Amino acid sequence: MQEEPLSGNDSLLIIQNMINKVKNQFSEDGFMYLLWGWVILTCSVGQFVLLKLDYKYHYMIWLLTWGAFIFQLFYLRKLSRKRRVQTYTDDILKYVWISFVLIMCLTSFVLGRTLGVDYFRVLNPLILIIYGIPTFLSGIILRFRPLVIGGIACWLLSIAATFAHYEYQVLLLGVAVIAAWIIPGFLLRGRYKKQNA
Repeated sequence: MQEEPLSGNDSLLIIQNMINKVKNQFSEDGFMYLLWGWVILTCSVGQFVLLKLDYKYHYMIWLLTWGAFIFQLFYLRKLSRKRRVQTYTDDILKYVWISFVLIMCLTSFVLGRTLGVDYFRVLNPLILIIYGIPTFLSGIILRFRPLVIGGIACWLLSIAATFAHYEYQVLLLGVAVIAAWIIPGFLLRGRYKKQNA
């Protein structure tokens, strides 16, 4: 059996169907925003409570983030095996968030080495600035306004944090992740379900 050559219209139809298929496979389901939003919120509120209870090792609650990080590695590995199409947007977002993790680690290390006791006074406002960067960029890349607003909220909260005592700066981290990751995460989840129904 011999195949017939495709007409111009048929070729365009096939290309259009392929583009629509990729468009319809909107890959950002908000899961990572929700995961990290809830983990950071739990840690910030938990640390605030431990500070109020005058517990010496109040900062140890942040070890929960390592559990989330390990879970994320396995989750993303499993997801990449199932994903049929890796878009340019997915690649850009991946590198934005890798940069975020590196900047967080380097900032914490450099501040710890250079500031000593003043470390905790400066850390949270800087973390809020850093939270805003990948959130804002992700919003621009995905054309998703709630993430853009969330990034801006982080930057405004970083300014407010400079006027707050350390224990209240910790709470501002919680407010930031509600605005930047939890609310947009739920909205992304809704958009994902709608587009992939």
